[in-house]
Amino acid sequence: MEKVLKFPENFFWGASTSAYQVEGGIENSDWSESNPANKACNHYLLFKEDFDILKKLNLNAYRFSIEWSRLEPEKGKFDEKEIKHYLELLNSLKERKITPFLTLHHFTNPLWFTKEGGWAKKQNREYFLRFSEKVFKIFSPFVEWWILFNEPLIYASNAFLIGRWPPKKKNFVSFFKVLSNIIFCHKEIFKLFHKNQKNVKVGIAQSTIYFEPFGNSFFDKINAKICDYFWNRFLIEKIKESLDFIGINYYSRAKVEFPFLFKTGSNYLSDIGWEIYPKGIFEVLKSFKKYKLPILITENGIADASDEKREKFIKEHLYWVWQAIKEGVNVKGYFYWSLLDNFEWDFGFEARFGLVGVDFKNFERKIRPSASFYSKVAAKNELFLNEKEN
Repeated sequence: MEKVLKFPENFFWGASTSAYQVEGGIENSDWSESNPANKACNHYLLFKEDFDILKKLNLNAYRFSIEWSRLEPEKGKFDEKEIKHYLELLNSLKERKITPFLTLHHFTNPLWFTKEGGWAKKQNREYFLRFSEKVFKIFSPFVEWWILFNEPLIYASNAFLIGRWPPKKKNFVSFFKVLSNIIFCHKEIFKLFHKNQKNVKVGIAQSTIYFEPFGNSFFDKINAKICDYFWNRFLIEKIKESLDFIGINYYSRAKVEFPFLFKTGSNYLSDIGWEIYPKGIFEVLKSFKKYKLPILITENGIADASDEKREKFIKEHLYWVWQAIKEGVNVKGYFYWSLLDNFEWDFGFEARFGLVGVDFKNFERKIRPSASFYSKVAAKNELFLNEKEN
């Protein structure tokens, strides 16, 4: 017997990307020298083809970012050609009746900004505020939903604490300065956007992990609570008065053993070793209910080159999203990460997250079987489960 789980009316069904990971040809970003994406997916030239795929998959929303280093390649100088490109991109989405969710900062920065100290310097805030104001003035006729920053804690820790990402610093003080400057900018941009447009919706994409104590010891439990607060909610607590919605990026859980040792809870893993734990999205959503804000799943996906696990991954996560909605969590939409196989930061081109496979030699697109499953869910606004899956 089949069970039908209906999602709310006007639910957003989408997929996500970010500029540096898919566009190609970005040469003046702080990632370009040390971690070049080269032509990536060639989305910069093939975006109309990709949007036709979005439409074919019955998706009504698309989350993407604009590349700051394209729009402002030199300090204070904006590139009209690139402005026209993004206007054409937004118009193409409008023609296909696909709602844009635009991210302003998704890990990358112009090289000139990084050379001036980047996010670690208080005086550099004005550069991002100026950029945001310019972008809003130009693109706001097309965009209602704005995500100001993607995963600030991931960015700050990788770039200024662990030293893995540009500018590859390892400084605890700089790490907190970066977070402080991002929080300041978020609040200022929130005020600016609302001052200029009544119906604008401003949010953030927050990286989340479901933290569980490894054992039943008091110290394991306390460690898990500390991790949950700092990783999942610390930033939200700082900006909760400056949010119209919360974006949640969820991929996995972590079992926490004292003193802050992280372990997987099972051998059910993605290609890159992340544990697949669908119920975690339910637990995270429930913990965010207290903010009484609309929630979007802005990223949820799996690295699965064979496409053998992806359909089940989507189905099981959507089941737990539905359960959260049933328990009163105001979830407005779900965005699978990613529309395309792309440049996955530390993992390069090996991690295959895409609903659509990409041949990086000729940029040929191939819709995966799991995407066809997701397409049916989006078309009907319903999830079908057989008796064994209930």
